[in-house]
Amino acid sequence: MIEPRVVIRVKDVMKTDFATIDGIATVGDALRKMKALKTSVLVVNKRHEDDEYGMINSGDIARHVLAKDRAPDRVNVYEIMSKPVISVHPDMDIRYCSRLFADYNLVRAPVIENNKIIGVVSPNSLVLDGMFNLL
Repeated sequence: MIEPRVVIRVKDVMKTDFATIDGIATVGDALRKMKALKTSVLVVNKRHEDDEYGMINSGDIARHVLAKDRAPDRVNVYEIMSKPVISVHPDMDIRYCSRLFADYNLVRAPVIENNKIIGVVSPNSLVLDGMFNLL
């Protein structure tokens, strides 16, 4: 008898506690928020309905601000953020999501449903929360 394949979906492993920031904020503001919330990634809010979400992470700050000796309070988030970001649907199988992460070297992806972010997924959550459940 063939056993049914277990499908674990992104919504089963995503984190719903994520932090956001406006693109007009300074990198200094972003750093303070990251430090206070103990996170290395912030979702950048849309400016209007037809806009796209962005993301900024500590690597972006290291590459574009620290390595270039720029003042964090003189650089805006929108200058160094990634936008648009690759997003995933909550019903996506974590196997496909993992391939997407590998193919595009992603560290986080927003989970979007009905044009709104409902969570964030990372390789750690795919493996530690998702794959672990397949054991």
